[in-house]
Amino acid sequence: MAPGGSTFKEVLESHSTVADCDVANSKSENSITPTKGTVVLGGKHGVYSNNGVHELLECPVCTNLMYPPIHQCPNGHTLCSNCKLRVHNCCPTCHYDLGNIRCLALEKVAESLELPCKFQSLGCLDIFPYYCKLKHEQHCRFRPYSCPYAGSECSVSGDIPALVSHLKDDHKVDMHDGCTFNHRYVKSNPNEVENATWMLTVFNCFGRQFCLHFEAFQLGMAPVYMAFLRFMGDDNEAKKFSYSLEVGGNGRKLVWQGIPRSIRDSHRKVRDSQDGLIIQRNLALYFSGGG
Repeated sequence: MAPGGSTFKEVLESHSTVADCDVANSKSENSITPTKGTVVLGGKHGVYSNNGVHELLECPVCTNLMYPPIHQCPNGHTLCSNCKLRVHNCCPTCHYDLGNIRCLALEKVAESLELPCKFQSLGCLDIFPYYCKLKHEQHCRFRPYSCPYAGSECSVSGDIPALVSHLKDDHKVDMHDGCTFNHRYVKSNPNEVENATWMLTVFNCFGRQFCLHFEAFQLGMAPVYMAFLRFMGDDNEAKKFSYSLEVGGNGRKLVWQGIPRSIRDSHRKVRDSQDGLIIQRNLALYFSGGG
């Protein structure tokens, strides 16, 4: 991990909660203990309302479902509160001034509806009362994941298999199968922090995927190196694993132990929370032999 020369080794085991990961001239192991659990959803399986009434609840401007306050013009045309601001208080259908009329009848009708989660095609089979649907979808375990690649503002989202293929084919990310990983960082000038920017490696272990991030950045005014692990899945599953990162060299060693963060948490959020192994530049130079 240090900018001079460093060795990174990762070992994952199936029956231990300790995972060690080396980042410099030492070793690194990542030991993971998978356990299975059941997620209980707040909805129910069944037949949802499909009598056409829910189509009346689609905003004619953004086409999203409308939630209170639902606005209407004097001629009865409706739209959501967000779009009321966008159309400058002018009805997009008849061009009358909207005023401040609420469609209380439509809001009341919505209470009787039960609709499927919008992620039904991704595997969510639950049905929800209209006013509970939006809250569920914000936390639905079937909702798409955002691309975990940190090198650009990538807008791609999808399920885990799709993202793994996307990382490999589009971002050319290194893929590693198995429970042992070795890597040696060799830099021409160990005194230049710019020589180590960032990298991402994806591990396939026990049928699950983990993103190992390593990068150099400024923490306040100080240049630092940081490594952390993210789990390609939800947070409740990520908490079933643990890992440790170890950097060492020239008779020195630094160890970090933690729990991988879900990729539901953005790369920046994890980095800014400092939830990982952080090495000050002057200490990294000792590990690399440049101190």
